[in-house]
Amino acid sequence: MNDFTIWDIVRNLLLAARWTVALSIVSFIGGGLVGAGLLFARIGKGRAGQILVRTYVELFQGTPLLMQLFLAFFGLGLFGIDVPAWLAAGLALILWTAAFLTEIWRGCVESIAKGQWEASSSLGMGYIQQMRHVILPQALKIAVPPTVGFSVQVVKGTALTSIIGFVELSKAGTIVTNATFEPFTVYGVVALIYFCLCWPLSKSSQILERKLNVAHRNH
Repeated sequence: MNDFTIWDIVRNLLLAARWTVALSIVSFIGGGLVGAGLLFARIGKGRAGQILVRTYVELFQGTPLLMQLFLAFFGLGLFGIDVPAWLAAGLALILWTAAFLTEIWRGCVESIAKGQWEASSSLGMGYIQQMRHVILPQALKIAVPPTVGFSVQVVKGTALTSIIGFVELSKAGTIVTNATFEPFTVYGVVALIYFCLCWPLSKSSQILERKLNVAHRNH
């Protein structure tokens, strides 16, 4: 006899969803900080830095996130280091997020017209001043919609961390299913929670993009 009610299922899944949200926030903020550092190396004048960052980005974009999670969790174990699932999940997602944000932001910086560089240079600005006062403020406006849009992929990416034992929403769905024997109900609720997390972010990205396009047309 199944003693679990719908509320029991929803409550347990909502409790697990807190970890999905927490991991998403940590991954996005951490990836943003790492990505910002990589961005300056990527668009800087140092050839070595450009090559290193490009290699990093291609490596993380060209390999499955699942493999990166396995390497973070099991790789250090080869050296006798015990890595908790939450630490491996956070580390892998931060590095993965940083690679994508670096490329998103690089594209935004490079979309600024060359005339902006030339005009600021004619005013006697150095490279740092150009970036701070002219290029980055404009690139930031362009970067907001795709950055917010990518946050949806970060939330979805947390589902893969269940494979290394991190108990987030999708892992909790499996656990609750094994206890209740109601997979349709459980995974239906899981899908609904993911939708409630991702849809506002996706919608915000679309709204911001439309506002940005209107602002460009007005100029």
